[in-house]
Amino acid sequence: MEFSIAVLPGDGIGPEVTTEAVKVMHAVGRRFNHDFQTEYGRVGGNAIDDFGTPLPTETLNMCLEKDAILFGAVGGPKWDDPRANTRPEDGILALRKNLGLFANLRPVKVYPQLVNSSPLKPEFLKGVDMIILRELTGGLYFAKPKKRWKTTRGRRGVDTLKYTEQEISRILRVGFEMARGRRKRLTSVDKANVLETGRLWREIASEIGSEYPDVELEHILVDAAAMQLLKDPGHYDVIVAENTFGDILTDEASVLSGSMGMQPSASLAGLPSSSKTKTISLYEPIHGSAPDIAGQGISNPIGTILSLAMMLRYSFDLEAEASSIESAVEGVLSEGYRTPDISLDGGETTRTDKLGDVIAGSI
Repeated sequence: MEFSIAVLPGDGIGPEVTTEAVKVMHAVGRRFNHDFQTEYGRVGGNAIDDFGTPLPTETLNMCLEKDAILFGAVGGPKWDDPRANTRPEDGILALRKNLGLFANLRPVKVYPQLVNSSPLKPEFLKGVDMIILRELTGGLYFAKPKKRWKTTRGRRGVDTLKYTEQEISRILRVGFEMARGRRKRLTSVDKANVLETGRLWREIASEIGSEYPDVELEHILVDAAAMQLLKDPGHYDVIVAENTFGDILTDEASVLSGSMGMQPSASLAGLPSSSKTKTISLYEPIHGSAPDIAGQGISNPIGTILSLAMMLRYSFDLEAEASSIESAVEGVLSEGYRTPDISLDGGETTRTDKLGDVIAGSI
């Protein structure tokens, strides 16, 4: 079979980790007789430098013609001026909005081989295997008004937290469907004790939950969720949260697995099984561009490689191929290969490209 993929390496370590994922992609193609055609595009800070925008029209048009997108990372100190009219992160936000990618799936799994790489005690990490589902196109990051201005009393800024019933319903339905295929527990995160959007979120979650009697629904305030994720992470199966809460909680949850470099994600326009038309999904590691280690060959490509596995599963329905990548990663970890961020438990500290080679060779 033939598939067409847009590769957007971005900034910092983005090009390094996407290179290794593409290497693994072609290894999968050779083993399973698939033809993965890749085309590269510019995004983020480097695109601002050369085109004046973090998402050039050429990049967006190219993505719209592909079957899926593999994304690296964007940003860095060079573009951190808070007075700038545009920032590298605007590129990924615009992609999500243009493609209607409202559901961000972030699996959090603790590999037994890395149980000592987490700052949490090993006994807290047994059986941790959850998905955090983050609403991706609403809330504080997008709603208007959003501005800064000066007054006679000083500078001011405003961001707006706004959600519609449709935005809340569609992300919760994805969560319930996912929970139904897993351990049948959905945790809905809100701030219903303070925020009107939180009260609306909880009300809609309860209404939709009545349609899924086989799924246990629990509500939790976001501050309590932040605590419980570290106290009892094994309790959770599928967690659904609005945009800002989901962003924060998934970064927190990454410490469970030992490193943010281990964490993949998929940004979807709903579950593939429920879509009647072709949608273009985006896959990326959750880590940032890590400019402090860019170019040193020590970045962890596993999050990007596992994002590729999610692409094969969700965009192309290639379950055996996706599983082959996940098995290769687990096998390589069992053999003791490590990048510096996951080397607290020993093992062989390995360069980014060598780890990619070993994983590709294990497919």
